[in-house]
Amino acid sequence: MKSITKKVFIGMDVHRKNYVLCCVVDGVIVKRCQMQPRFANVIGFIKKHFAGYEVSTVYEAGFSGFELHRALEGAGFNSIVVHPAAVEVSNRDRKVKTDKRDAKKLAIQLAAGRLKGIRIPSRKEEQRRQLTRTREQIIEHRSAIKNQIRSKFHIFSLLDPDDARELSLVMVDQILSKVEIEELKIAIGSLRAVWVSYNEQLKVLQASLREQAKSDPLDKTYRSVPGFGPLASRILSNELGDLQHFKSCKDLYSFTGLTPGEHSSGDNIHRNNITRQGSARLRHILVQAAWVAIRLDKGLREDFERIAKKGNKLKAIVAIARKLIGRARALFRDNVLYEPRNCSATSQSATAQA
Repeated sequence: MKSITKKVFIGMDVHRKNYVLCCVVDGVIVKRCQMQPRFANVIGFIKKHFAGYEVSTVYEAGFSGFELHRALEGAGFNSIVVHPAAVEVSNRDRKVKTDKRDAKKLAIQLAAGRLKGIRIPSRKEEQRRQLTRTREQIIEHRSAIKNQIRSKFHIFSLLDPDDARELSLVMVDQILSKVEIEELKIAIGSLRAVWVSYNEQLKVLQASLREQAKSDPLDKTYRSVPGFGPLASRILSNELGDLQHFKSCKDLYSFTGLTPGEHSSGDNIHRNNITRQGSARLRHILVQAAWVAIRLDKGLREDFERIAKKGNKLKAIVAIARKLIGRARALFRDNVLYEPRNCSATSQSATAQA
C-alpha cells in the first residue's frame, strides 16, 4: 500500500531582528517558534522537526527580498512569496497585530490554498533594476530637499503662498540674493548643495542606464510601444523582463497592479476600481505612458474616448494602461514590434491578446 506523505505548511513573519514561524499540519497548529534571522536557522528547524514531510512555506515580500525564498527552494522545500495586500485580514486582526498572528494567518491561508505567490525575479534581474530603483530613490530624496527649502522660504515670507511654480535652483538663487539673514543663507546653502549633488548622481545613473539599454535585447521591443520612452522602457524591462514569463495577461495585470476589482452576487457582476495589489511603481509608469500613448495611437485614443464617455477618465486611462502592457506581452510572444492600430494589417498579431 502506497504511503501518504504528510504535509506541513509554514507561515513566516520575517523581520530584520527575528523570524517568527507557525507550522500547520492537517489544519492544526503543531509548532510555533521565534529564531534569529538566518536562513540556516529556518532550514535546520524544518529538517529537525519535519523530516519526511512535504514542506510548503510562505512569507510576505518586503525588506528581506528573495534570498530566503531561494535558500528554501534550494533546500528542497516548496516556497512562495506573497504580496502583503493579497493576504486576507479579518476585522479582529486589523485591531490587534502581532508577529505570531501574522505567521499564523499566513500558515492557515497557505494550507487552505488561498495564497498565490508573486513572480520571483532572477538574480540578474534584481541586479539590473538597482539602477532604475536607485534613480527613483534619489529623485524622492531630491523632492524632499526641495520641499524643505520651500518650507523655509514660507516661514520667512520669502515665497508667496500661492506660488505653485516648481522650485528650481535658479529660483533658489534669486530668492537667496535678497536674503539678509545669515543663518538662513547657510541653511538654504547646505540644502542646495545636497540638491546639486543629487543632480550629479542622477547624471551618472542616466549614463549607466543608456549603456544598460544598449546591451538589453528587450529594449527595442519595449521602446516600440507608444508611450514607452527611454526611462519607462528601462524600468519595465528591469522590473518585468521578457513578458513571456507571464502565463497569461491576467497574471501580468495582477503583477502590475492593474486588475479590476469585482463585487459579484448571483447573476450581478460589478467591476470596481483596480485592486491596487501588485507593483505601485509599475502602475504609475504604465498610467503615465498611457496618457502619452493616446496622443500617438489613433486606436488607443478612440478606445479612451469611448470609455471616458461613461464619465470616468481615470478608469479610461487605466484601461489603456492595461491594453499597453497586454499588447507588449503579445509583442514578445510573437517576436514583433508594435505598430499603431488602424495603420497596418500586420499589427493585428501584436494586439491580439490586448
